[in-house]
Amino acid sequence: MSENNQFRDVFDAIADPTRRRLIQLLAEADEIPLHELTAQFQMGRTAVSKHLTILKDAGLVIDRKVGRETRFRLNAFPLREVQDWVAFYSKFWSANMMRLNQLLEEEEE
Repeated sequence: MSENNQFRDVFDAIADPTRRRLIQLLAEADEIPLHELTAQFQMGRTAVSKHLTILKDAGLVIDRKVGRETRFRLNAFPLREVQDWVAFYSKFWSANMMRLNQLLEEEEE
């Protein structure tokens, strides 16, 4: 991460399947403690914490301390960038699929 860019890229953050699974788990709950998240993976607490730090750097995760426990919740707003990017290409694929459908219909005639 460069000094000029204080936030991690959202696309980089969601590129890893473990982080996508963490996002899914956080989306399904209001807030989850670290030990409950760790129990969902075949890796240690430190590894899960590193993934959560990457998500946090991208603005996708918010954490708070409750006593000695750290709880995490999803901030889905940065995923809007991904949604907008995918929507652009969705239009592209829709147009191409319509053209393909027309070609196949013409071939059948």
